[in-house]
Amino acid sequence: MSAPSQTINPEIPKYKLIFLGDQSVGKSCILNRFMNDTFTEEYQATIGLDFQSKNVQIDGQDIHLLLYDTAGQEKFRSLIPMYTRDANIILLVYDISSKDSFDHLPEWLRDLSNVKLDEVIFALVGNKNDLEDKRAVSTEEGLKFAEENNYIFQEISAKTGDGFSELFYKKLFEKIRLTFRPAGQQPTPEIKDIKFNIEQEEKKPEKKRRCC
Repeated sequence: MSAPSQTINPEIPKYKLIFLGDQSVGKSCILNRFMNDTFTEEYQATIGLDFQSKNVQIDGQDIHLLLYDTAGQEKFRSLIPMYTRDANIILLVYDISSKDSFDHLPEWLRDLSNVKLDEVIFALVGNKNDLEDKRAVSTEEGLKFAEENNYIFQEISAKTGDGFSELFYKKLFEKIRLTFRPAGQQPTPEIKDIKFNIEQEEKKPEKKRRCC
């Protein structure tokens, strides 16, 4: 498990964000892109849990995100209730080129027996939209699942950075601002739009396994 990426200031509001989904859908790559704006093709399965933290600013308010990247292997599934305890935000991640990873989403939801679902922000994230020629889950299927469950929905690519600004800074953080704002404090019209500075990488030869 990684050490926290930044010092936690006890005066800054903290929000616990969990990545859930099958092995190899790209949870670790999403976290790495969000934290460091980088991507690697090398695959290394998460063992149990990886933890990092990041300070972000929403509408002029500093907040501290505690980010938990959970393992997708079956042998670690029994640990999910422990990891998701007191979660504020849950990202359900699937691979748009893997129908199985999409069909398994209800199973991940069943592991959240200790979570007050109506008190958590959910986002459904279709990763690897750079693999359009291998798409096995349509955008419409993902959108329908999200709408039926009242989830945020976004397709992204951890490889190229496509969709990251929309997911995190336009949808997810806007939802945080409206949902967790202290009582009596009125929301302002819009959040500060933080842009990713991502350049398209040169296409490299595909390796046998993709980043988890």
